Amino acid sequence: MGKKFIVVGASSGIGKALAEQLLSEGNQVALLARRDKVLKEFASKFNTDPKNRIALTVKYDSTLFASAKTVFAKILKEFGSIDGIYYASGVMPTVAPDEFSTDKDIAMINTNLLGAIAILNPAAEYFQSIGKGMIAGISSIAGDRGRRGAPVYNTSKSALNTYLEALRNRLAVKGVQIVTIKPGFVSTDMLKDAKVPDKGFLKPITPEAAAKIIIQKISSGSEEFYVPGRWALVGLIIRNIPSFIFRKLNI
Repeated sequence: MGKKFIVVGASSGIGKALAEQLLSEGNQVALLARRDKVLKEFASKFNTDPKNRIALTVKYDSTLFASAKTVFAKILKEFGSIDGIYYASGVMPTVAPDEFSTDKDIAMINTNLLGAIAILNPAAEYFQSIGKGMIAGISSIAGDRGRRGAPVYNTSKSALNTYLEALRNRLAVKGVQIVTIKPGFVSTDMLKDAKVPDKGFLKPITPEAAAKIIIQKISSGSEEFYVPGRWALVGLIIRNIPSFIFRKLNI
């Protein structure tokens, strides 16, 4: 018998790829995103048996924080139990080198950080109460340092890392697995305007390849990892560059 998952941000990118793999493995998945029509079209590929709908679609805006607890409770009631939740919602608007846009900054903090906290808090409370479960947050290697090109995107991911670490420290004794996922370059809409290598060590991977790695690593018990694994070396180097040198680099 399959398990029961929630994927927040299931209409595109890594979130959609995760949902597709989980559904393909016979799990039940609640698909959460703002684009309800896209979700329903996606779910129809898996809900071929009207008596066994394995894909549940839920129109959900992760920035409407007050609705998160109610939405989680409705999914729990529908499924009867939940085994894990993936938070894959994220935004990264283009920010010019000399631009300081509070509106863009707020959008990133709301979706990338506060939206995660809003839905993962009730998940943490539930998993704590049953003594098991899995919470996974899609962060980024961008959260490892404060890069000049995207100050608040970096901030949102760094803060998400800290939140997930705190949950891990709190809930490990309760039998709950908390996972921090740090992708490098993945071919999603976020990268459509970015200048990234098209070959070599830092070449982007597909969302499907990223999802396969993520699910395998979580199944093996990993709690914090880069996707793909070669980005761990990049992260190690970036974290250890002295600040007076790092600020001179165009990254």
